[in-house]
Amino acid sequence: MTRKHKPDLMSAEKLDELSRDKFIRPMPKRFYKEVSVTGEDPAFGIALDGRALKTPLKAPLAIPGRELAEAIAAEWNAQTEFINPALMPLTKLVNTTIDRVAPERSRIIAEITSFADADLICYRAESPAAFMELQSRHWDPVLEWAAKALQTPFHTTTAILHKSQPPAALSALGNLLESFNSHQLCAIHNLSTLTGSALLGTALGSCALTWDAAWTAAHVDEDWQISHWGEDAEAVARRAGRKREFEATANYLRMVS
Repeated sequence: MTRKHKPDLMSAEKLDELSRDKFIRPMPKRFYKEVSVTGEDPAFGIALDGRALKTPLKAPLAIPGRELAEAIAAEWNAQTEFINPALMPLTKLVNTTIDRVAPERSRIIAEITSFADADLICYRAESPAAFMELQSRHWDPVLEWAAKALQTPFHTTTAILHKSQPPAALSALGNLLESFNSHQLCAIHNLSTLTGSALLGTALGSCALTWDAAWTAAHVDEDWQISHWGEDAEAVARRAGRKREFEATANYLRMVS
């Protein structure tokens, strides 16, 4: 079935695309030889030839945890002749957290809760029965978790047009999101975009769902269509790109939780 879509939350990849000029800018050349991890708990840093790396808005790059710091250092070490930001998803996420999410937590939480008002897993098919069963199998456990965690349910619908969720459910979701640190919140925002579901993103953030279960749940509709009509090469490439970003974001979430 088709539902009325609200504007998608923008992933870091989408924001990059919108910010580009109509002509592709050349990638900067690698200007450093050595990458090192600096600092100690609770804030590590990255140094390029001994000089501290900063965010795009020139804030100190404070990384929570050695594992994440070493993973980000590995991204910088992996660059060869040129620096390709598309191959540095963890760097992008930590920069986004520091420059965008931490200073604007209320706005980010409001975006996620607004997106939950038209959540993917709340819009159900009326037929065929096998498709309905597939949606229920993958989506109902998430709704059951949400009802327990939030102490109020989200409602499902078979309507094509948007149907608002109870204000109490959205308010409870916002309160839950307040409990996450800014790094977790950045990851949940990105995962909500990539899955089409704020509830899936929040369940991942709450360790109530594995990343592979969330990925499968997010693609129930798409996989059903593929099983009946097939897929083209362009769609396969787009999905592969989304999955790479999804896996990197899920890994980031694990390391900052």
